[in-house]
Amino acid sequence: MSEGIIKDFIDDAAGRMAKSVDATRHEFATVRTGRASPALLDRVEVDYYGTRTPLKQLAGISASEARLLTVTPYDKSSIKAIEKAIMESDVGLTPSNDGSVIRLTIPELTEERRKELVKVVRRIAEEGRVAIRNVRRDVMHELRELKEAGEVGKDDEHRAEVELQKLTDERVGELDGSLAGKEKEILEV
Repeated sequence: MSEGIIKDFIDDAAGRMAKSVDATRHEFATVRTGRASPALLDRVEVDYYGTRTPLKQLAGISASEARLLTVTPYDKSSIKAIEKAIMESDVGLTPSNDGSVIRLTIPELTEERRKELVKVVRRIAEEGRVAIRNVRRDVMHELRELKEAGEVGKDDEHRAEVELQKLTDERVGELDGSLAGKEKEILEV
């Protein structure tokens, strides 16, 4: 019986850790590199008729060229609000519009800006590592409670903790690999 309970806890931890890794990778995608990517605008929210609305719900976003993003609003009257939201966001791009389409030219990154972006992705990666370790901590706590309640033995608890630590190390390794790839992409000239 205790093997099934422990397996359930480990499986749950694995799923939650995988979600943390995926969420961190998604955050990495929103950090600007030298290339145009529609994901750069994922965090931009527009004040649309008094409601904070994600930009991707108000407009089609495409990377028409390597250094150009085009934003085509579904509602042409929202173009000024979209432009304002992009200006106020942390993406560091200046929009220009022709009345129907907003164009965002992605400039070359300076060395200083590249180093700032590396710091940003390292912070995002650390938040991801903390999320993974929090999952480990929660499951360890649940395992101790099971042991104290007498539902699992000390050996079973120890084996589960070792397996959980191995799983944690694997997920942190995945995250570090993604971080290294993103840093390389940012520093690439």
